Amino acid sequence: MSVFVISEPKWEGLPVSSVRSRLYSRRVLLYAITSRSLLPGPEPERRAALVALARCWAAGGVDYIQIREKDLPPEDLLALSRAVVAAVREAGPDTRVLVNGTAEIAIEAGGDGVHLPAAAPAGAAEEARQVYRKAGREAIVSRACHSLKEMRTLAGVSLVVFAPVFEKAGEQDSQPGVGPGLLGEACRVAGPVPVIALGGVTAENAAECIAAGAGGVAGIRLFLGDEWRRLRG
Repeated sequence: MSVFVISEPKWEGLPVSSVRSRLYSRRVLLYAITSRSLLPGPEPERRAALVALARCWAAGGVDYIQIREKDLPPEDLLALSRAVVAAVREAGPDTRVLVNGTAEIAIEAGGDGVHLPAAAPAGAAEEARQVYRKAGREAIVSRACHSLKEMRTLAGVSLVVFAPVFEKAGEQDSQPGVGPGLLGEACRVAGPVPVIALGGVTAENAAECIAAGAGGVAGIRLFLGDEWRRLRG
């Protein structure tokens, strides 16, 4: 399996209190997910605010930004992705931008790769990589996973976004989390592929995810304010 392996500290099995004390002095992967529907104002203002947020995240050292705007038609997703990529490149050259969409849109926007839903076909990661290789680039591919069964069928991904760990907040209701225990099992199944914890993650409980073996944490609401900065020290 071709993977994009990221070196990370080995904290699995350490007490949460010990991990928490080290969390702010060591680099935990931060993965911000966009959702302009949570931003105020009419559509043009929300898009501008999202770009401004992405610039802020990159300047603050966020490792990955997933552009997750599933309601947009392809041409609008491309335009927004281009704006986000441009803002990120200016603010933080080490931040990687992934598009929750086709590899063609991602590469045309200048993105670093794609994020795949859990229901994506088995060969979707390799197909995205082929699109990038034709352009002389290597793609970063993240994929959503919600169970150990899904984890065992992964192929060709760079990192896994495992959810919901604590709770998934929906527009109509909430979905209970699987807990740090199952997250730890998912990390063991993933082997060298970094697992990013998503779902109800806060600056307070992030240490539980890292203690379980996660390489980092992801969120939407976590990154709308300044709480995430506490994870960077």
